[in-house]
Amino acid sequence: MKPNIIFYFSDQQRWDTLNPEIMPNLWQLAEEGTRFTNSFTCQPVCGPARACLQSGKYATQCECYWNGVPLKDDEKTLADHFNENGYDTAYIGKWHLASDRIPKIGRHYEKTAVPKELQGGYKYWRAADVLEFTSHGYDGYVFDEDGNKLEFTGYRADAINDYAIEYINNRTEEDKPFFMFVSQLEPHHQNDHGCFEGFKETVDNYKKYPIPEDLSFLKGNYKKEYPDYLSAINRLDYNVGKLVDTLKEKGIYDNTVIIYTSDHGCHFKTRNLEYKRSCHESATHTPLVIGGGAYKKGTVDDRLVSLIDLPPTMLDFAEIYVPSTYAGISILEQEKKGTKRDNVFIQISESQVGRAIRTEKYKYSVRAIKSGFLGKNSNVYYEDFLYDLDNDPNEKMNLVKDKNFKEIRKKLAKQLSDEMEKAWEKKPKIRPAIIKRKK
Repeated sequence: MKPNIIFYFSDQQRWDTLNPEIMPNLWQLAEEGTRFTNSFTCQPVCGPARACLQSGKYATQCECYWNGVPLKDDEKTLADHFNENGYDTAYIGKWHLASDRIPKIGRHYEKTAVPKELQGGYKYWRAADVLEFTSHGYDGYVFDEDGNKLEFTGYRADAINDYAIEYINNRTEEDKPFFMFVSQLEPHHQNDHGCFEGFKETVDNYKKYPIPEDLSFLKGNYKKEYPDYLSAINRLDYNVGKLVDTLKEKGIYDNTVIIYTSDHGCHFKTRNLEYKRSCHESATHTPLVIGGGAYKKGTVDDRLVSLIDLPPTMLDFAEIYVPSTYAGISILEQEKKGTKRDNVFIQISESQVGRAIRTEKYKYSVRAIKSGFLGKNSNVYYEDFLYDLDNDPNEKMNLVKDKNFKEIRKKLAKQLSDEMEKAWEKKPKIRPAIIKRKK
């Protein structure tokens, strides 16, 4: 039988929180499978990143380039592909792809049930479109596939994970493989409370935990918020362990692939006025582990990987044809052919109309003059940031105006322009920076 596939998704989790102290269960999964050290999002904001996963396309290609832009009705999702190929499908947690951003116009399901036709084709559904509006760190509600309200008490990450375990334990078609997408909200800050909400019993454990070097030289709210942030991630790890134990108890772990990653990172208000929507490593560098009994490798992989590579990778695991519209490159295909990426292409919206690439050595980004809330792309961009990551991994020195890097910027601009065209964007004009940025 084809392998079961579980995609376990955290929200706003930095890459460096994947370590044996904060995430011992996931670390063990990585020790048996593969830990990818250079995984990056293709869109550092919640809704667009999720749209990229479900559609296999970049955010501007599937038109979900802002939070609050729903998937098109005719967009073929991951669930559609798996359903057509004999899989049972389940979605649990935060969806964020059904409601419109403009109040009183279009569809709005922020606090109500997502209609079945907008559930992405998933058969089992325990979700809310905007989970941070229907719950807090503790207590809240989601809906089932028929629109019934399901209230839960206790820590939210525990409840979401329990719905995943419920699905595994209560499956009626055990002769079919399954694809389950678990979309946790943690460690994302709680919007209406304006703070991160960790697992209360363990927050104190992290009050003296070292602040990451890429944050400590900048002003932000990390000193206050980091303990809760780490506590939430540690609780996610507890739940990953609990889910793995369930798979083993059911005797299906050895035929299951588990992929764990996040939509984007978190810079704790150091690079702009909030937590993401920035080209910097703190916002774009994410954890990525592929493990499970059906993927035992015991390796660490340093290749560049984009979030956009994960949809074709999942289809590849299930031996499902990867559509030509998919923008990513399957990790399994890369392994088979011995190839790897030259760069990761990143589209940045809302905070700006921005584009960036991350190579093994450099981070290069450009932005348009227009507001990120008024446009999705531009014909003209201005150089914004350049970092030499070999010599400046914490991105302290912006080299975008340094004359010694003029030729490097020219080469990177060409690479970025090529990636934009591959993503169906017009060939842009990239001009020198207007102002010198300090960060």
